[in-house]
Amino acid sequence: MGRPHVTATPSMHPGTPNILPLQTVFIRLGLSREDFPFTSMSASSSSQPETSSKRKPHVIITIGMAGAGKSTFVQRINSYLHSQNPPQPPYILNLDPAVTHVPFEANIDIRDTVNYKEVMKQYNLGPNGGILTALNLFTTKFDQVLDLVEKRAETVDHIILDTPGQIEIFTWSASGAIITDAVASSFPTVVAYIIDTPRTTAPATFMSNMLYACSIMYKTKLPFILVFNKTDAQPHDFALEWMQDFEAFQVALASHSGSRDSEGEPTYMNSLMNSMSLVLDEFYKHLKAVGVSSRTGAGIKEFFEAVEESRETYRTEYLPELEHARAAREQSLQDVKEDSINRLMKDLAVDRAANPKAAAEDRWASDEEDDDDDEDLEVNLIDRSEEPYPCENINWPNPG
Repeated sequence: MGRPHVTATPSMHPGTPNILPLQTVFIRLGLSREDFPFTSMSASSSSQPETSSKRKPHVIITIGMAGAGKSTFVQRINSYLHSQNPPQPPYILNLDPAVTHVPFEANIDIRDTVNYKEVMKQYNLGPNGGILTALNLFTTKFDQVLDLVEKRAETVDHIILDTPGQIEIFTWSASGAIITDAVASSFPTVVAYIIDTPRTTAPATFMSNMLYACSIMYKTKLPFILVFNKTDAQPHDFALEWMQDFEAFQVALASHSGSRDSEGEPTYMNSLMNSMSLVLDEFYKHLKAVGVSSRTGAGIKEFFEAVEESRETYRTEYLPELEHARAAREQSLQDVKEDSINRLMKDLAVDRAANPKAAAEDRWASDEEDDDDDEDLEVNLIDRSEEPYPCENINWPNPG
């Protein structure tokens, strides 16, 4: 299957000015994120329960540390869906501009739109800066991506996003937040946090992964699934036990080397992780966890069962919060308008009190006068619908 090409790719020829971060672009244009077409689309349709016979496709956003096996996991779930009877091929988006090879055929590939190496060369950036800038460039055209996805919404059941290996570039950047909010406001969405199980056997590494998962879940507020990958090399039973029984984690932590100092007292890190295990105990109760092997395919069926369960969570928890946020934003705008009108009326009242003679002569024109004025008035309407989008064709100054 050929990959659709996203048009209007930003120029990358020598002399092109540096691309600014999205926040700076918004400020320069006097815009907020809500002003962009892909951050406020489908307001009416996405906020309503799925009542049609054809359900909306489910979006799976794969996130994880570098080397956790995200791309291999995407390849495995892609293979699983193709093997169903009848086949259920997903719609796949590759958002990693720096990857040299992906083990699946992406329907939309960021590499077709943005040349990562050219971005680094032209803008004098390092690897991470190049990935972030490439993702920012791609995000400015994400409304076109959503248009392509929505055209296929009737024929697919799953949409899969493979994110960059550098987890912080997607989870903590403006472009990553915009992409997540855009798809989540249009389709049922779940975040699949991929964990490298063999590297999580150490209590400190396990706790680091859980803290990162907790922060991403509360940042996105989306249904969340912990995916313990590579279970063919290391079963994930120990992780489930640590999540279900904090005392088991504390025993493992106490027996781990380096948990005590030279005087036999627990180290600062040991005490901190003991405390965090108690704090995260409530977090674990609302979390789905599955073990999979992207190499053998074990656990993939259980993963999709968890994905299907998250659809109801999305409908009952995320959508009402989204609707509440929209209502609050609309109410805030209405309050600002009413405040402006009230201040204007107060100013007019002060004017009339200060100059009663002018106020007495202030009157509406008669209908006859209005007709005469209309005959002499020429109105030239300008259709700006064909003009380029404000972000296009803007020559940003070089920062230095």
